[in-house]
Amino acid sequence: MTKKSDQKKPLHKALQLSGAGLQMGLTIYLGFLLGKWLELKFEASFLTETTTLVAIFLSMYSLIKQANKIND
Repeated sequence: MTKKSDQKKPLHKALQLSGAGLQMGLTIYLGFLLGKWLELKFEASFLTETTTLVAIFLSMYSLIKQANKIND
């Protein structure tokens, strides 16, 4: 019985990590859209890059945190 659950475990981990990758992409894209909106609202030229960079760091942090949780 444990052999069957051991076979499903790598597949389950792969599905979780692929979902985390999709979440990462969505977070970065939403950060980009937020930056574009803020640039239009406040007429500043640096907000798209700034919010996109913050979104990248937040998504990387989230991905690392989820990967550590999956591997435990």
